[in-house]
Amino acid sequence: MGEMKVGCQLIIFGREAIANDLPGVLETLGDAGYAGAETGDLSGQISASELKQLLTSLGLELVGTHVGFDALHTEVDRLADYLVEAGGNYLVSSGVGDRSKGLAVYEEAAPVMNEAGRKLGERGLTFCYHNHSWEFEKFDGQPALLRLYELTDPEVVKLCVDTYWVHHGGEDAADFVARYARRVAILHLKDMKDETFAEVGEGVLDFAGILKAVEGQAVEWAVVEQDRTQRTPEESVRMSRRYLRDWLGV
Repeated sequence: MGEMKVGCQLIIFGREAIANDLPGVLETLGDAGYAGAETGDLSGQISASELKQLLTSLGLELVGTHVGFDALHTEVDRLADYLVEAGGNYLVSSGVGDRSKGLAVYEEAAPVMNEAGRKLGERGLTFCYHNHSWEFEKFDGQPALLRLYELTDPEVVKLCVDTYWVHHGGEDAADFVARYARRVAILHLKDMKDETFAEVGEGVLDFAGILKAVEGQAVEWAVVEQDRTQRTPEESVRMSRRYLRDWLGV
């Protein structure tokens, strides 16, 4: 586990803070002991070179950019250009399109993801699919997420496993991660308490088991992602970082 770096998804700070005080947000992560930041598409806010300079000045790396599925149709080249210049390695995407189409939408999404993964691979980047809990809906007894995994090329479509949403979807997160450990590139760590988001270590997920499941595998980043908090974002990200460092040694 010592080789894994710990990053933080900026979502917890909210759109306003990210738009109006990105340096302050990133400074909080550096002070809290994170190694990197995972962002949304910041290209309309800050140039890639400026972002890289800002991150470097704070001792941080860019984990990657998280976008929705629609961006894979037309934006991959532009996003790749930005990532390369900003020093990030991962394009993370979630969603598959119109889920009212049932299993067909997953089957239609797979080749789009394969093509995105191939394009990114040619640039030295990695494409990752980020799950939520709704993909565990079953068709003919099989969760749709597993059908998507079957249809995507494991060489070019890696996994960003969101442990909270795996648990929310009715699976044991540690067991799920162990099953797909060879394909996991990023772990999203978020906890659940009273059926909502919590700081890592404050809820019910077995993070020791989750991290043990990827020992010896090529998982570069464990990324704390807490969608909402009832504390201040600053307090929450510090709590999660302390727990991972003091109790789990990462």
